[in-house]
Amino acid sequence: MHPSKASLNWAGELGASLQRRFERLCEIRRHLHRHPEPSGAEVKTTRYIASVLAAEHLEPVILPGSHGLWVDVGSGSGLGADSQDRTAGDSAPERPRIGIRGDIDALWIQDEKRVTYRSGVDGVMHACGHDAHTTIVLGAILVLAELDRAGLLPWPIRCRAIFQPAEETNQGALQMIQAGAVDGLAELLGIHVDPSRVVNSIGVRHGDFTADCHELELEIHGSGGHAARPHEAVDPIAIAAQLISAIYQFVPRVNNSHDPVVLTFGQIHGGQLANVIPDQVVVRGTLRTLDAAVSAKTIEQIERLANGISAACGGRVVCRWLSGPPPVKNDPELVNLLIEAGRAVVGDRNVQMIRHASMGGEDFANYLTRVRGAMFRLGCATASPAPPLHSPLFDIDERALAIGAEVLAHAVIRWCDPKGDADGVTLKGTNHRPSLH
Repeated sequence: MHPSKASLNWAGELGASLQRRFERLCEIRRHLHRHPEPSGAEVKTTRYIASVLAAEHLEPVILPGSHGLWVDVGSGSGLGADSQDRTAGDSAPERPRIGIRGDIDALWIQDEKRVTYRSGVDGVMHACGHDAHTTIVLGAILVLAELDRAGLLPWPIRCRAIFQPAEETNQGALQMIQAGAVDGLAELLGIHVDPSRVVNSIGVRHGDFTADCHELELEIHGSGGHAARPHEAVDPIAIAAQLISAIYQFVPRVNNSHDPVVLTFGQIHGGQLANVIPDQVVVRGTLRTLDAAVSAKTIEQIERLANGISAACGGRVVCRWLSGPPPVKNDPELVNLLIEAGRAVVGDRNVQMIRHASMGGEDFANYLTRVRGAMFRLGCATASPAPPLHSPLFDIDERALAIGAEVLAHAVIRWCDPKGDADGVTLKGTNHRPSLH
């Protein structure tokens, strides 16, 4: 029954429960870190997460092939000890929920840390913190289920925890959406650890959060020949050199200086021998902006430059584009919700506004084509300076696990306030939350 006398101190109960679970959260995170699986291969990870949920009498919905899962808590979700795993598509319609999302895939990077929980899979490691994200979302949903059962929450909750595969390849969120993971969700919260921030702090930002991303391939065709007689050939390496220089010089000139555009070439392949001009060179890179219209304009300019320079040199170029995740644009009301939850957990001074959007990509954005959502960054630095994301030395201060779980759980509880007003903050999808810009 809600509320009980104990539920009057629900925030204290929440924090205490997570502290009791702290060692278990570290065990879960270290297990995931020792047993990473790359994008598209997260079968054992999915089964492990399902076993953790089932051990606490929760009913995970597992995607076909055991690639990803989700679980509901509250509002009639199955919590009995005898419940069985459901299959995606079996859930019945119910009142809207708020979701919390974690990603479960690892990267093709060799773990070089000297720790007991170092990756046991050669060439694969959790270098982007997805093991921490998974553990944090697990911690939040497990403590919410525990307090809900015990009648220690001030009102009923309606939450879904999503554990998605393949974030790094921009496929996982799309697969979860297709399987029904966002059906019945009203809003969604996400988290990303941040080694540039100290533990016990979070970063929040209204609006633009991450970039609109595209991958570029320029296939430059020439005519091979002897290095001693370049006049008999059409040198694709020379074309590539001119083209890269022109793109770096002129692309910034066609865009408004207030619209950030980051174009970087990371691969050049061409030729076999020092004294042979090759027939072909392939150049690959990425384009990142904060707006799809800016991306489209930039792509047009790159194609004009590529066609013009290659034609002037007697060659030919084929431009190929692969769209990555769209930009994450945080819903302002949900950011305010995260600010209030963060202040309750880490204090006012440790809730920091992020000045600039990241030019990295995040497939959390794919969910936002279906539901409103917001992400925040969680301080996890182990030292100063700490190894960055995607580093073979990346690690976290594990105290961040309980902090992140508490912020998410706190936000969920406030969102579910039936009166739409938790401690003076209007919540749950209304348009009257205070502006905290």
